[in-house]
Amino acid sequence: MKSIYSLIACMALLLSSCDKEPKLITNQADYNKYLEVVENEMLQLAYEDLEFWEKKLEKDSNQFPYLVKAAASQTLIFNETGNIEALIDAEKKLIEANTRTGFATAAYLRALARNYIAQHRFKEALELLNTAEGNGEKLLATQKMCFDVHLELGNTKEAKAYLDKIENYKDFDFLIRLSKWSDHEGDLDHAILYLKKALEIAEASNYKSLMQWSYTNLADYYGHDGQIQNAYNHYLKALELNPNDAYAKKGIAWIVYSHERNPKEALRILNAVSQSHNSPDYHLLKAEIAEYMGDLNAKEQYLKAYTNAVKRKDYGVMYNKYNALVYAEDYNVPQEAAKIALEEIKNRPTPQSYDLLAWAYYNHGNKSEALNIMETHVVGKTFEPDVLFHLAKIYKDNGKLTEAKALKRELLESTFELGPLMAKKIKNI
Repeated sequence: MKSIYSLIACMALLLSSCDKEPKLITNQADYNKYLEVVENEMLQLAYEDLEFWEKKLEKDSNQFPYLVKAAASQTLIFNETGNIEALIDAEKKLIEANTRTGFATAAYLRALARNYIAQHRFKEALELLNTAEGNGEKLLATQKMCFDVHLELGNTKEAKAYLDKIENYKDFDFLIRLSKWSDHEGDLDHAILYLKKALEIAEASNYKSLMQWSYTNLADYYGHDGQIQNAYNHYLKALELNPNDAYAKKGIAWIVYSHERNPKEALRILNAVSQSHNSPDYHLLKAEIAEYMGDLNAKEQYLKAYTNAVKRKDYGVMYNKYNALVYAEDYNVPQEAAKIALEEIKNRPTPQSYDLLAWAYYNHGNKSEALNIMETHVVGKTFEPDVLFHLAKIYKDNGKLTEAKALKRELLESTFELGPLMAKKIKNI
């Protein structure tokens, strides 16, 4: 009898704890000053540099190094504003510079490869890097990028081989890649450890752009690990360095929404960010928050704004993942989702791409084919929570309840990363 009463008491305690309000992490006083629209000094300098180099080109169009300088300014403009035209214009200048040099200058090849990476054109980036590697100029820089692209393409053996080639535990670039590799392997503890070591190097050299990048990426890892306070603190550190860091503001908005369950405040933050940084995925996050608030009309408007934005040819395949999910889940057009997923598999045959195809089949009612795709191309090859959620649903509807329940337990530990809407769905697995 005593054990029964103990069990009842434990369950009551558990239920009462579930009803408690989530611990508040954020404070408007910390971040409100970063939401005000102020002059972006870095962006202004980028525009001034671009004007300077374009005037140089007008005077002497044969100076192809000016093209690379102008492209660098346009890339910075894209990073600061989300303006896709700037990235595409940078691509055009980099193609011209490489054409004039017969695609024989490794630095220019790497610059164009970086542009293609930003556009998710990974196979084209790899072709350029292979040429640069054969050139041999600053080989280490090329090999670092080869690791990045092979990992994005799902070529894990090749990625690991390049990681071994660039090994240097005192090098920032190696440590951030070792961190990324650890995360890919599902070892979040070491991903955090190596990124912290990289951050120490950046801080010791007072290299602000690397510090800012490290703070936001470390904040992401802390969030995945359930260390929400640390995540918040590091987003704030990034904003101290660059008050216009849209990614850090979005990270704070996610904490406010997913952890604190304060959707109105999260929307306020995102609306402020959208005034100076134009990125289609903001519309999707706003749509999710609107759905959580029960405002389906607002959700529809945000989804419409997203689909209108990504119709632009300039975005190419950059939003294929999101597009496939929107068509499968929100618009209930799984055939279109499958078409996009197949294109993504062709460009980037990763477990995540195959997951998109399986999820399209699942939403079309083809549960067995979805399971076959998952078991062939996905199971045991990725630890991404959104993919594991799809797998759990597919397992359940194919009668593999033991496997589904095992994944459910794992997913319940990732509710911050997945968000409150997904948390409700996980509980129903």
